[in-house]
Amino acid sequence: MPPRIKERYKSEVVPSLQKEFGYPNTMAVPKLHKIVVNMGIGEAIQNAKLLEAATRELAQITGQKPVITRARKSIANFKLRKNVPIGAMVTLRGERMYEFFDRLVNVALPRVRDFRGLSARAFDGRGSYTLGLHDQLVFPEVDYSKVEKMKGMNISIVTDARTDAEALALLRQLGMPFRPDAQRRPAQAEPGERSGG
Repeated sequence: MPPRIKERYKSEVVPSLQKEFGYPNTMAVPKLHKIVVNMGIGEAIQNAKLLEAATRELAQITGQKPVITRARKSIANFKLRKNVPIGAMVTLRGERMYEFFDRLVNVALPRVRDFRGLSARAFDGRGSYTLGLHDQLVFPEVDYSKVEKMKGMNISIVTDARTDAEALALLRQLGMPFRPDAQRRPAQAEPGERSGG
C-alpha cells in the first residue's frame, strides 16, 4: 500500500499547487526529492559506544541502515583527527522518505516540548529546508530505557522546487506545521540564526 502522504500529494497537493503557481503540467509541480537525517556525535572521539548507539537509534527511526560519517580534516582544539568516525547519516528516498515525513510531521514534531510551529527562515534559497531536533526521543521508535545520552539531529528535506516560496507551499500542503506568521515568501535567515523550529 503506498504511503498516505504520497497519495495526498498526487490527489490534493499537485492540483492545488498547479492552480496557485500556474505550472504548465503536473510534471512541473515540485515534489520531495530526498530527506537526509544526520546525527553528529562529537563525543564519539572519546567513547565509541555512543556512535554504536546513535547508529542503532537512527536505524530504528528511519528504517534504514545509516552510513558512518567521518571527519574531513584534523582540528587540534577538538582533539579531532582526519577520518575519525564522528556521526551517522541516512538518506531516504521513495516510499521510505514519504513514510518518514508522515511520522515526522504527525508524530515527532507534536511531541517536541513547547512546540509552536516551524520557522520559514530555514530554507536555503534552492528549495531545501533544514530543521534541528534536540533529542531523539520525540520518535516513538526509540526505547527511552535504552537511551544513554540525548542526541540531536539535523533533518534536511530536499525538494526540486525552484524557489523557497514554492518549497514552502509544497511542505505546508503536505502537512509541515509552519508558524502562522510564516510568510508566503520566506525571508532569508538572519546572521547567526539557527535553523529549525
